[in-house]
Amino acid sequence: MRLSLHRAMLTYRGGLLLHTASSGKVPGLDTLYLRIEDEDGAVATGEVRINIAYLNGIPAEAVVAEALRVLPGLGLSGDPATLLDAPPPALREASAPLRMLVDMALHDRWGKLANRPVAGLLAGADPAGGTTYPSNQTLFISDDATFLRQAEAYVERGFRDLKVRIGGGDFAGDVARIRLLRERFGADVKIAADANGSWSHEEARRNLDALAAFGLAYVEQPVPPGPFEPIAELAEATPVPVMLDESVKGDDDVAWLARGGHRLMAHLKLVKLGGLRPALRAGQALAAAGVPFMIGQMNEGGLATAAALHLCAALKPRFAELYGADGIADDPAPGLIYRDGVVTAPDAPGLGLPFARERTDTLWEN
Repeated sequence: MRLSLHRAMLTYRGGLLLHTASSGKVPGLDTLYLRIEDEDGAVATGEVRINIAYLNGIPAEAVVAEALRVLPGLGLSGDPATLLDAPPPALREASAPLRMLVDMALHDRWGKLANRPVAGLLAGADPAGGTTYPSNQTLFISDDATFLRQAEAYVERGFRDLKVRIGGGDFAGDVARIRLLRERFGADVKIAADANGSWSHEEARRNLDALAAFGLAYVEQPVPPGPFEPIAELAEATPVPVMLDESVKGDDDVAWLARGGHRLMAHLKLVKLGGLRPALRAGQALAAAGVPFMIGQMNEGGLATAAALHLCAALKPRFAELYGADGIADDPAPGLIYRDGVVTAPDAPGLGLPFARERTDTLWEN
C-alpha cells in the first residue's frame, strides 16, 4: 500500500467570493488530500479543507504539520471497516480535520473494496435511485446587484432553497436583501439566514423579531457559541426557528442537544465532528431524539462534498447544505452534478469520484 498527502487551492468560476460575518473574504479553499493506493492499483481518497481557523481556531499550517507528523506512523493497510471501528491511538488523539481526512479515505476504500457506494455502507442498504439529495445554495455578503443576480441564477437552475449570509454589517442591509428575495420570488423560494454568531443575545431577540415577517425556515447561529441554556431560551422566545452550527463542535454538544426538551436545531459538519463515522452517530442520536438537523459543509471540494452527500442519502436529514463544490474551476475530484435543486454523485463504488493527483502539490509520499 502507498500513502501520499497532497495540497491544492481551489477557486470558483465567475469570481464568486466567500464572504461571511465570521470568515471575512476568503479567496479560495486550501485543501488537503490523502491518497491510498493498494497493491492492485485501486485508489481511495479523502479530503479536508484547512483554511477554516475562523471556525475551529486551527491554522492551516498546523493541520499540515500534524498530518506530516501523524500519517507516516499510521498503519492503514488493514480492513477499512475495522480501522474505522477501532482507529489507531494516534488518530483518535488527532484534530478533527485530520480525523476527517483519514475517515473519508477509509470509507472510500471500504466502498471500493465492497463495490458499493458509501451511502449504502452507512445506511445498511444502497439508496434507491442513486446517491442524490436536495441542497440549498448560499448567498454570500455582497452588493445588492450581485446578490440578486446570483439568486436569480440559482433559481433558474432549480435551486429554490436559499440561505442568506447576514451579520457582517448593518442589520438594516441584511433585512433589505432578504426583502429583495421575497419581493422577487415570493413564496416560490425557501429562505434561511446565517448570522455566524455575530449578535449579542439582546440584539438577537430584536433582530429575530424583525425577521419573523419574512417566513424564514431558520436563522443559523444568531449568537456566539456558549452555554446551551440561554440559546435554548432565545429559541423559545422567537417564532423564527433557531439552528446551531458553531455551537455544535463535538460529541458532548450533540449529547446535550439529543436530550431534547428544546426548540433548537443542529448543523452537523464532518470537519467539526471528525468524519463520516462520528457524523453518522450524531445524526442518528438527534433523529432518535426528534431534533431536526442539517448535514452541511464549509465550502469544500468535490470529495468532501460527496462525503456529505452520501451521509445525507443515508440519514435523510430535514435540511442539507451541499453547494460547496458547485462552480469550482480547478477541482482535482470533479464529477458531482448540480441540477434541478439536487446534487448527484456518479453511480460508482466508494465516494464515486476520481482524483487527479497531478492537479495538486504532493507534500509527502511513503
